[in-house]
Amino acid sequence: MGVVNVTPDSFSDGGRWFDEEVAIRHGFALVTEGADIVDVGGESTRPGAARVSLAEELARVVPVIRALAAEGVVVSVDTMRAEVAEAAVEAGAALVNDVSGGLADPAMPRVVAATGVPYVVMHWRGHSHDMYGQAVYHDVVTEVGEELLKRVDSVMAEGVAAEQIVLDPGLGFAKNAEHNWAVLAGLHKLSELGFPLLVGASRKRFLGRLLAGPDGTPRPFSRSDDATLAVTALAAQAGAWCVRVHDVQPNADAVRVAAAWKRADR
Repeated sequence: MGVVNVTPDSFSDGGRWFDEEVAIRHGFALVTEGADIVDVGGESTRPGAARVSLAEELARVVPVIRALAAEGVVVSVDTMRAEVAEAAVEAGAALVNDVSGGLADPAMPRVVAATGVPYVVMHWRGHSHDMYGQAVYHDVVTEVGEELLKRVDSVMAEGVAAEQIVLDPGLGFAKNAEHNWAVLAGLHKLSELGFPLLVGASRKRFLGRLLAGPDGTPRPFSRSDDATLAVTALAAQAGAWCVRVHDVQPNADAVRVAAAWKRADR
């Protein structure tokens, strides 16, 4: 899954794809590089980010989704709003990626159920302005799994079919670096929940902090792509259905290597 942030303030690319035409070209480029899905988002979820209006989010994502889908690109919409999800699917989106797992907008599960498209339910405990205040766990892997299953029960009660559901453990969301590493080490346990897993580690802060310089300065986001490759390969080995990344071609290569390794190990 390749990322197209149609935002001026996303942590990883700082507005590079904010212009509509530039975003569309970038989406096509990601497919050429090996993306199976292009994830289009119009609202930054970086720590501390303020929410944008519904009208602004619609204006950012719908034209990009429509243009990509019209050319046969498999597009997902990265949104927490039911109205945006509905408009995106009407414009051609084939998947809804909701980082709140239906908690931010109670109408989201009903909309997704009506569309019938796959639905990514991410582990989430609150909006960006307070996400780290919620980063308290006794056993993070167990608690993330339990909370994801509660969300599954909730969205299925609203009509979402089990076969629509994809789970995302939410790296970086209400989790500090220690929690993120524990979740990655426990991916094999989360894969046993019975749903496909989406893993989004690309350029996350915990990688930059791991690779900090001698003075403690974290590695810049754009220079943590090699570390992302390592996570991608290991996540694929642990059973991830998909990885969400910014730099597609090398990550697609890493997935192919991991897949070949798994086949040879059977």
